[in-house]
Amino acid sequence: MPKRDVFLPVAAQPSVQTLVEQAQRAEDLGYDRAWLPETWGRDAVTVLTSIAHGTDEIGIGTSIMPIYSRSAALIGQTAATLQEVSDGRLRLGLGPSGPIVIENWHGQDFANPLKFTRETIEVIKLVLSGETVNYDGEYYDLSGFRLRCDPPEPMPGIDAAGMGPKSVELAGRFADGWHALMLTQEGIEDRLEDFDHGADLGDRDRSDQEVTLSLTCCVDEDRERARHLVKSHICFYVGGMGTFYRDAIARQGYEDVVAEIRTAWDERDTDRMAAALPDELLDGLAAAGTPEEARSRVQKFGSVDGVDAVRVGFVSEMTLEDKEQTLDALEPLTPGNS
Repeated sequence: MPKRDVFLPVAAQPSVQTLVEQAQRAEDLGYDRAWLPETWGRDAVTVLTSIAHGTDEIGIGTSIMPIYSRSAALIGQTAATLQEVSDGRLRLGLGPSGPIVIENWHGQDFANPLKFTRETIEVIKLVLSGETVNYDGEYYDLSGFRLRCDPPEPMPGIDAAGMGPKSVELAGRFADGWHALMLTQEGIEDRLEDFDHGADLGDRDRSDQEVTLSLTCCVDEDRERARHLVKSHICFYVGGMGTFYRDAIARQGYEDVVAEIRTAWDERDTDRMAAALPDELLDGLAAAGTPEEARSRVQKFGSVDGVDAVRVGFVSEMTLEDKEQTLDALEPLTPGNS
C-alpha cells in the first residue's frame, strides 16, 4: 500500500513550534513525510529546518515551493542545505503557483510556466550535482556557478506539481515525481497516463519516480461539521484561487458545478457555494466525515495503481484539536488504515 504523508499548512498555525509538534506527532504515529507549502505565511525553509532539528526519522518536503519567487540556483542551494540539516530526509516539491500569487504578490511575470518549470528543474539538478553550472536556456543563462560545500548525498528527489495534461507530462519527463491534487479517482487515473507518457519521453525509470496525492481530510464524529469545513475549503479554491483549480475540476466533468460556485463566489453567497458542491464531488476530492468514513476514503484513493503516497491535508478553519484528531484517525499504524 502507498505511504501515508501529512501536509502541514504553515499559514494557519499559531507558531512555528506548533508545526514542529505536529510533525513530531506525525512521526510518532508512523507518517512517512511532513510536507509544507509556501504561500503567504511563514516561509517553508525556516519551518522545515526547525522540523528537521526537532525530529529524527520523518521525511520533510516542500509542497509546493513556487519557482518564480526564488532563482533556480538559490533553490538548489536551499535544497542542498535542507538535505544537510535533515540528514538526507528532504524531498523538494516545486511548482509555478499562479499569476495571482506570482504577479500580484511577488511582482514577477508569470510567463510560460511549463518552460520555466523545466529549466528550473534542470538548473537545480546541475547545482545539486556539485559540478560547475553552465546553462543556456530561454529564461536562465548561467555560467560558472558552483556550490562551495559538498553536494548533498543522497541527492534529494525533485517533484513537480501539476493538474493539467501537459504539466503532468512535464513532471514525468523531467522530475523525479508528481504532486497531484484536486483530482477524483478517475481524474488521477487519467493524469497518471500523462505522467507515464512523460516518463517514456524522458527515458525515465518509472520505478524511481514517486506520485504523491494530496487529499483534503477532516475527521469528526459530527459528520456534517467535518463535511461543511471541507466543502468551504474546496469552494474557496474553486472560487478564489485562480483558473487552475477550476479548470482541473471542470476537466473531470463538473463544468456546471464550477460555473455555479464561481458565480456564488463573485456574489459572496456562501450558502449557494456550499449547495453547489454535490456530495458526489466532495467525496471524490476529499476524505471528510466520521473516522470510519474518512479512513475508507483514504484507502480508496490509496488503492489507485501508480499512487505511491497519500498525503493527509487539513483545512485552515480546523482547530488544532481537529487536526490532531484527524492525524490520529488516519494514522498508518492503525490496523486497516494502510
